[in-house]
Amino acid sequence: MKALLVLVVILAGVLWWRSRQTPSPPQAPPKTPGEPLDMVRCTRCGMHIPGNEAIHGHHGSYCSQEHLRQSEP
Repeated sequence: MKALLVLVVILAGVLWWRSRQTPSPPQAPPKTPGEPLDMVRCTRCGMHIPGNEAIHGHHGSYCSQEHLRQSEP
């Protein structure tokens, strides 16, 4: 009976000790950088945007359909 009591006290101590430790944050996998994007300048306002998001017109690249419409009637 004494051995069972000692075992319960040791188990309670171990569980208490483990609950007091701060869990380490999960490790996120390292991000691999992608290919660099070509940046273009909006002919209307001068803002730089990725080339694949730009709207290309006859007189240059634009950041929005509105700027394309305003610059190229």
